[in-house]
Amino acid sequence: MLVAAGWSNSRIAATMFITQPTLRKHYFSELKFRDVARDRLNANLLTKLWELFMAGNVAAGREFRDVLKENDLMLFGQTSQPQKSDKPAKLGKKEAALAAAQTPDTGSTLGELMAKRQGDGRPN
Repeated sequence: MLVAAGWSNSRIAATMFITQPTLRKHYFSELKFRDVARDRLNANLLTKLWELFMAGNVAAGREFRDVLKENDLMLFGQTSQPQKSDKPAKLGKKEAALAAAQTPDTGSTLGELMAKRQGDGRPN
């Protein structure tokens, strides 16, 4: 489990009160699978949660679903769920004033000329 948690050999050996050579000698088979240790731990966790859920533990079902969501995010390289928002972001007073100052008023002749100039891609 310590390998799955990402602990170094020296930290594991110190925790077990043994030397690193002793750790490598007696736990070689576990250490050589360091890259899949986390996956094995997650597989065991999912199995146990599923068994608890099938036995009637509703909280285990919720936790199982949460672990699956984390796994799905990991597959796509994300750290959190993308936020779904139908509303545009609300601007504060200063941001709204700045946006209004940079957007020409097309109701006037000068505003129309400014809008055309901005549309050409030339600097104002």
